[in-house]
Amino acid sequence: MMTIRPQTVVMQEIKQNKAQAIQRIALVASISVAALLTGCATTTGAANPADPLESLNRSIYSFNESVDDAVFKPVATAYQNVTPRVARQGVTNVFDNLGDVWSFVNNVLQGQGQGAYNSMVRFTVNSVLGIGGLFDVASEAGIERYKQDFGQTLGRWGVPTGPYVMIPLWGPSTVRDAAGLVVDAYGYPPNTIDDVSLRNSLFGLRMVNTRANYLQAGELLDSVALDKYSLTRDVYLRSRIGGAVSGGDGKLENYDDDDAGKLPPDDGK
Repeated sequence: MMTIRPQTVVMQEIKQNKAQAIQRIALVASISVAALLTGCATTTGAANPADPLESLNRSIYSFNESVDDAVFKPVATAYQNVTPRVARQGVTNVFDNLGDVWSFVNNVLQGQGQGAYNSMVRFTVNSVLGIGGLFDVASEAGIERYKQDFGQTLGRWGVPTGPYVMIPLWGPSTVRDAAGLVVDAYGYPPNTIDDVSLRNSLFGLRMVNTRANYLQAGELLDSVALDKYSLTRDVYLRSRIGGAVSGGDGKLENYDDDDAGKLPPDDGK
């Protein structure tokens, strides 16, 4: 004989079944998300042919991070807190204006006429009308900056990039760019000042000001990156492709081409 259960009991069982189903779906979803994140982390850390020294580079990266957390970041944060934004921008403009002198030299060495012309005009305009470079009048006038360094010049001359390297206390680079840094150190105007104390003071101010400019970017990197090392490497390598001057950047090797590491010929643009 069939027993008829009260409607309230049936409704309770239905609710219980729904709750159990929702719990099972939530469990499956949680497992799927965890698997996805694990897969992303694995993918991010996959071997990169441009980074054959990854194990060593990661150790140096960890060292740099420790030093930055202990010294550079606190100093840059204090500098940012006590220095008005307009003053920090003025400091940035002065050092960028001096950098246009070295960019002019590298644009000449690369045969980049437009870049050399713009660098010369920018430095002249900003030095005179911008009060020694405190104000970037040239950018306001629409004069584009063609920033170049000696690593990019070596690329224009056909020197391959070589492996990606992490430089202690400096950061990401490649073998070619690391060699270029040595020349850049001598070519950047403030580094040629004879007064050692003044030269070192300007160098320290430039480093602290630059680090302060990247505080927000560092916080963003901390919040979004599963593997900060890989993201830092990939961003750096891509930043050396497609620079300000067509054909005049530090184009990277594709590791599958016989002309790897050499820049395309200047197309005249």
